[in-house]
Amino acid sequence: MNFDYTPDQRRWRDAAREFAEAEIFPVAARLDKEQKFPYEIVAKMCDLGFMGLTVPEEYGGTECDFVAYNLALEEISRADTSVGITMEAHVSLGCAPLLAYGTKEQKEHYLGEVIRGGEKLWAFGLTEENAGTDAGGTETTADLQNGEWLVNGEKKWITNSGTDITGGVTVIAKTGERENGKPELTAIIIEQDTPGFTRGPGYEKTGWRASDQRQLYFRDVRVPEKNTLGARGKGFRQFLSTLDAGRVAVGALSVGLAQACLDEALKRAKERRQFGRSISEFQAIQFKLADMAMEVELARNMVLKAAWLKDRGRPFGREASMAKVFASETAKRAADQAVQVWGGEGFMETSNVARYWRQVKINEIGEGTSEINRQIIARSLLSDEPATAAKQKMLAQ
Repeated sequence: MNFDYTPDQRRWRDAAREFAEAEIFPVAARLDKEQKFPYEIVAKMCDLGFMGLTVPEEYGGTECDFVAYNLALEEISRADTSVGITMEAHVSLGCAPLLAYGTKEQKEHYLGEVIRGGEKLWAFGLTEENAGTDAGGTETTADLQNGEWLVNGEKKWITNSGTDITGGVTVIAKTGERENGKPELTAIIIEQDTPGFTRGPGYEKTGWRASDQRQLYFRDVRVPEKNTLGARGKGFRQFLSTLDAGRVAVGALSVGLAQACLDEALKRAKERRQFGRSISEFQAIQFKLADMAMEVELARNMVLKAAWLKDRGRPFGREASMAKVFASETAKRAADQAVQVWGGEGFMETSNVARYWRQVKINEIGEGTSEINRQIIARSLLSDEPATAAKQKMLAQ
């Protein structure tokens, strides 16, 4: 086994680390406090190629492998998870389905505008009040009438959907009923300025406060049939595949946050003195640091293994769920221990660890809750099937 990164992977990791330390970390606390979307940072990330890391060069992307993308995402998230989730949602949820299922015309038009132009973000609309984990509960409908989809419904918690630079959203909608009585789900591309498509205000959140999530409304929205992404009725399989890759990326985001917690705990342990010596000399503190370091390393390895499997075209659904659960829960434990090491100062909003502690919980919820991912892992083990197949059976029940 070779654990060395390729030159290209190291290049993207190092470039992301350098950018994050110089451009993101110094302003992360202010962006969080002001709840401002980081337009200037995103523009620079577009210019540097971070927002098109997995997109082929023919569509304006930088075409790195999935491992390199996750290494870069970890470094960006280490500086600020608000910027990290903006990057992750755009690349893994916005661009990836267009790249995987779009026609050549759709890829040239939408990815060309989003990536080559460097001026747009793209969103992915799955979650609703009664749908998300249970995609079969999707209530947004799309009826085909005279060569046009008539879309009605609502989505919620959709990242990158309401910024000044959002180009549009790929929506999962119910387009009929299958023979077994289950809903037929189809992915449909809806551009931002389409009549009848409106957006609610940004949410007031505990974490990810400098990123954009909001509710979407579709009232008799008409889009041409050619805006169907992939084949009609294949939306279920499409979003399953999309979420598998997205879970790996959220795992990388969580590793970045966990590493940031360890960074702050190490810094505080070396600087603070009690009983005439550095608190880093006390075994209780050393054990906390050791446990944090072990879990961060294990989480990173799990994320990169899942990414490596994907790069080689091998099944990775089970590993994606494992990486996402372990990394997100590692980040939660790391944030809790970082606050403990900082003591009373860690309870103050003036500290970075207080912000990390607020940010960490959503990682256990977004892109599949820890509970649904544990079910996916367990069913794949019990059925001795790849996780994706087991997941399809579970969600189709």
